[in-house]
Amino acid sequence: MRIALGVEYDGSHFCGWQSQPGGCGVQDALERALQVLAGHDVRVTAAGRTDTGVHALSQVVHFDTDTERPMTAWVRGVNAHMPGWVRVLWAQHVDARFNARFDAHSRRYQYILVNQAVAPAVLAGKVGWFHLPLDVHAMQQAAEQLLGEHDFSAFRAAECQAKSPVRTLTEASLARQGNSITFSFSANAFLHHQVRNMVGMLVYVGKGKLQANAVQMLLSERDRRLSPPTFAPDGLYLAGVGYDAHWGLPCTTRSVNLSL
Repeated sequence: MRIALGVEYDGSHFCGWQSQPGGCGVQDALERALQVLAGHDVRVTAAGRTDTGVHALSQVVHFDTDTERPMTAWVRGVNAHMPGWVRVLWAQHVDARFNARFDAHSRRYQYILVNQAVAPAVLAGKVGWFHLPLDVHAMQQAAEQLLGEHDFSAFRAAECQAKSPVRTLTEASLARQGNSITFSFSANAFLHHQVRNMVGMLVYVGKGKLQANAVQMLLSERDRRLSPPTFAPDGLYLAGVGYDAHWGLPCTTRSVNLSL
């Protein structure tokens, strides 16, 4: 029997999604709790990995078990055996052919940046921060140039293991509410550090250190060394994963709603 789960977590308490020898990954916490309910070893497959400090509003995973329990038990029971900074939101039986990673046709990330003179205290670890005024209009102009299919080598981490740097971006937008700026990106898939590198580039545009039309140059040069530094992970959220409707999953996309 295959079960899919929707999972939310605060990445500041973990060393990333992936299981680690020391047991500090989100995957480790989830598998330990699932094993209590299942009564056997459990391995989960996720839609995508997140780095240390990166959060998730809607991670999707699947696992296999022969243990019969109500779906509510795979939510409340598993949550009872996990720390408070990770939660199963829903559980559902799925076809044995369903794969949380390979059947995902899109991923959506949001980045929340607080743009004010003083770094926030209450939201430390939950948002990024930049102290100088930013030109959001120029940033949006630059973001629009990222749309479509491109070789994103200029925004790819050196340790990225993806076979191809080509990705198709279907959303690249910014919205300002008070002192917070929300960046939203959707694509078929993302490279390692791609979103944080794009945010870093857009902040450079916003503060006037890079022209909006420089995006095309960075894409064509395909050289990470020419791009601005990687931005902090704190404000980055995996906000959703897209699947075909025939899998019958609950809503797998959520959004950050923050105004300062």
